[in-house]
Amino acid sequence: MGNKRLIPCLDVKGGRVVKGVKFGDLRDAGDPVAMAAEYEAAGADELVFLDISATVERRKTMVNLVKQVAEQVSIPFTVGGGIRKLDDISNLLQAGADKVSVGSAAVDNPELVTDAAKKFGKGRIVAAIDARQTEPGRWEALTHGGTRGAGVDAVSWAQEMEKRGAGEILLTSFDRDGTKDGYDLELTQAVSEAVNIPVVASGGAGNLEHLYQGVTTGKADAALAASIFHYREYTIRDAKQYLAERGVSVRL
Repeated sequence: MGNKRLIPCLDVKGGRVVKGVKFGDLRDAGDPVAMAAEYEAAGADELVFLDISATVERRKTMVNLVKQVAEQVSIPFTVGGGIRKLDDISNLLQAGADKVSVGSAAVDNPELVTDAAKKFGKGRIVAAIDARQTEPGRWEALTHGGTRGAGVDAVSWAQEMEKRGAGEILLTSFDRDGTKDGYDLELTQAVSEAVNIPVVASGGAGNLEHLYQGVTTGKADAALAASIFHYREYTIRDAKQYLAERGVSVRL
């Protein structure tokens, strides 16, 4: 199975890291370049960098920011937000991203994932799935920063993304995002059991027990968190020690 990974997430808006609840109510959390360097020094396994307000005028800023982050870190980092076409992916990989996460664009044009996996290698393409519960045991994939329902079942969408060549699923529970109530373990487990590629649990981590539940009960390969690390409630080291003491294999 390999080690379980811990991944801090930098949600970036206007060049600053922000944190919100259910994709809204944002507050400032710091400078992305400085935070990326700190997280690498602290022992993070990877980083995720999401341009949450990605619009056309922000695109250049994002590529420059990605370059700056890439100069600071040697751990793998994934970049997402506002990806529409193969050129966008190519530009970010050239700027130093290790992986590119595609969400809304994949729903609008699933061929993008197929083409990207063929061109850049499946290990570099992450399918970002934001999901909201619609009834017990069922979740709908969302697009456009959680503002629109995609009309597709999140679990079957994860399977479709795997078929098309995505090498990893970044799975965020819209209902839990920023609530600190813990991951949606039922959703995480359902997707983890439905695909054979790694699943990153995201949305709702509020303490170390939640991280443990995400990679055990939820069967995720990695746990992503933002506010508990950004506001220094816990360090990466605290989290890894907690997991290791409970028998979870981590890179110490």
